[in-house]
Amino acid sequence: MSPRQFLTGGRHPVTRLYPLTVFFAADGVLFASWIVRIPEIKNQVGASATALGLALLCMTVSSAASMYFAGGLCERLGTRTVLVASFPLVCAGLVTPALARSVVALGAILFVFGAIYGVLLVALNSAAVEIESTSGRAIMSPMHGLWSVGGLVGAVIGGLLAAHLTAVEHFAVVAVAGVVVAVGFARPMLRTGTDQPVRTDGTAGPATAARGQEQKQEQEQEQKQKQEQETVRRTARRPISLAVVLLGVVALCTAYGEGAIGDWVALHLRENLGAAAGVAAYGFGVYSVAIATGRLTGGRLIERLGETWVLSGGAVLAAAGVLTTAWAGSLAVAFAGLLAVGLGLANMFPVAIARAGAIGGPRGVGLASTIGNTGMLAGPPLIGFLADQVGLRTALSTVAVTALVAAVIGLVQRSLRVRTEGAADSPVGTVAAEPAHRV
Repeated sequence: MSPRQFLTGGRHPVTRLYPLTVFFAADGVLFASWIVRIPEIKNQVGASATALGLALLCMTVSSAASMYFAGGLCERLGTRTVLVASFPLVCAGLVTPALARSVVALGAILFVFGAIYGVLLVALNSAAVEIESTSGRAIMSPMHGLWSVGGLVGAVIGGLLAAHLTAVEHFAVVAVAGVVVAVGFARPMLRTGTDQPVRTDGTAGPATAARGQEQKQEQEQEQKQKQEQETVRRTARRPISLAVVLLGVVALCTAYGEGAIGDWVALHLRENLGAAAGVAAYGFGVYSVAIATGRLTGGRLIERLGETWVLSGGAVLAAAGVLTTAWAGSLAVAFAGLLAVGLGLANMFPVAIARAGAIGGPRGVGLASTIGNTGMLAGPPLIGFLADQVGLRTALSTVAVTALVAAVIGLVQRSLRVRTEGAADSPVGTVAAEPAHRV
């Protein structure tokens, strides 16, 4: 393979990953850049905590709603086309919250921004599903891991820039960089998957025998791609099944846990275990590193054990970790529990979305994502309400309940034996007519 083919997204499954990895990581940077500036924007618009929460709710609601329709948009226009078109729009939209001068304006801006962002998320996940289906490789978890790495990079950069740039200037710098990425990787992204390849080595070629072998391989690859394209079309025509809804519930249970840990574990460490503010932050850091590590290594684990055992086993591990953290008598035990929670939750959401996409195509991804986002929406406030009624330890323990529900659903969904054509009992769980490659 020529260097140009490598850089522009060749047809081999390995090279097709590179453009998508860039978009996943870049999206993590964009999202983290927004998160680290929320306190400044809160002060800028003069919002109370409640008012800010309502403004952020506008973004969450519109994002969840757009995800439901984004699947159909991906089917009509093509997943990669939607991805490449929506990414620069999200980059441009990133600047707009910093222009708000009132809470009402901020809520309206976030509503529009969230709708566009929801489309991008479905396109990203659908593109990963398609590459999984054509390569037989479990890539969804590593892609989400790269998103987490991008988020870490974005948070660090945001912290460094906060002392020197206003929110508008910071967002503008990140947006311009994001647009450059979108433009630079648009062509490689559009050339991936089932797109027909174009010869790039027009200069003096190799020996005749080598060229003949290469042409034979190209013909075989083109025939395989035609079969895969037909499989994608058949998947898109299938009605949404009960299995997709169940996978959406798994995503909901996972998002509920992630939201609860993200918003409440630091408070638990401070109030119930007497941790200093810095130490409590380290607890969340342990969880974050664990979930990123679990996702980056999740591909190999899925291909070795299969999606069902990774999903259900991870859910059981997360449940045990949550109970350990919630009822720990020392910080060391609580940190060990958070490590288990992160590793357990790491691959549940990616596996659920990948399965939903394998069964229902982009519409499956959109529906499962919509259902899943309700968990992130409802989780933190529900934990707060329960904490006032029964205490924070008991409230956090509800994450263990939802995790066990996800574990059971994972086993039940497997028993339905719903698979895309050719998937059978592939450890990847998507279209895998050939043995799965290692990630």
